Amino acid sequence: MNALTEQNVLTALRNVRDPDLHKDIVALNFIKDLAIEGTNVSFAIELTTPACPVRDQMKAEAEQAIRKNIERVGTVTITMSSSVSSRAVVQPAMLLPGVKNTIAVASGKGGVGKSTVAVNLAVSLAQEGARVGLIDCDVYGPSIPLMLGIKEKPIMHNQKLLPLEKFGLKVMSIGFLVDPTQAVIWRGPMASGAVRQFMSDVEWGELDYLIFDMPPGTGDIQLTLVQQIPLTGAVIVTTPQEISLADARKGMAMFTKVNVPILGVIENMSYFVCSHCGNRENIFDAGGGRKAAEELNVPFLGEIPIDTNIRVSGDTGRPIVEANPDSPQAKIIADIARSLAAQISISNLSQGGAPSIDISLNNN
Repeated sequence: MNALTEQNVLTALRNVRDPDLHKDIVALNFIKDLAIEGTNVSFAIELTTPACPVRDQMKAEAEQAIRKNIERVGTVTITMSSSVSSRAVVQPAMLLPGVKNTIAVASGKGGVGKSTVAVNLAVSLAQEGARVGLIDCDVYGPSIPLMLGIKEKPIMHNQKLLPLEKFGLKVMSIGFLVDPTQAVIWRGPMASGAVRQFMSDVEWGELDYLIFDMPPGTGDIQLTLVQQIPLTGAVIVTTPQEISLADARKGMAMFTKVNVPILGVIENMSYFVCSHCGNRENIFDAGGGRKAAEELNVPFLGEIPIDTNIRVSGDTGRPIVEANPDSPQAKIIADIARSLAAQISISNLSQGGAPSIDISLNNN
């Protein structure tokens, strides 16, 4: 057993490793404000995201490491906080100067529930304490206003539109600006221009994550996005059947070709659990999303079931993670959101990302 000194405490804490970043918490510079008073020790562990999936585990392991290696330790007070990392790239023309991470939620084809996934991921990250924005990039079929129950129109301030806010999100959609009963009949360049304006002419402020709900396919809007800003990464949403997977692979190939990291694959409508007998039915086959992720050597973030509650929550403007956060479906999505946050941190670290923006998580 070692004496209680700052150096010995740091040495003990080197036994605690971040399982995603594969380094110890001292080497990662997570330990802040270390102080010793008598036999009592206090410090902060500053993580790379408030949605860290191993936050509680890391806190417990840190206290255990100190008590195991340091003699006569009294109270160990650990404050958990976060400093969200960003990709170490200067953004062209500073379109989004206060945004740390930009994530495209995409699919190769329509009808896979991509918008439902994007909305629930965004709300989940906000519930963890992150500052989150959401852009509805589907100009021709905007669904975000309905899914979030927003009927207001944005206002101007200092020659910029202010995003609308709901459930802790900042949100922008063409659906806020046009008559919902009228079709948007625009050529590709006009649609792409609208998405660019959602970045340049909207006052987003400081955000940890800005999520882009992409239209299906690999067309003008996707190319505009990857050309205008350095995306942190893309999430691919698919369903298990082969026709969806084939298109999902094309989407992944597009992002890879333009040097956008694939943060992971999410398999939506993965299975159905009968509410009467509890039997699981693989309506659209099984395991296709995981198999595609393994083939392309990208993370598999998880499976979301077909469920009436998820559909109803979207139709009524309250995402399932907000309407019923304790439901099994909401917990599955929350776990996927934490896995996504971990993959963002891993990607940023591998590219030399720098942390910023302190967010307190708890003081226990």
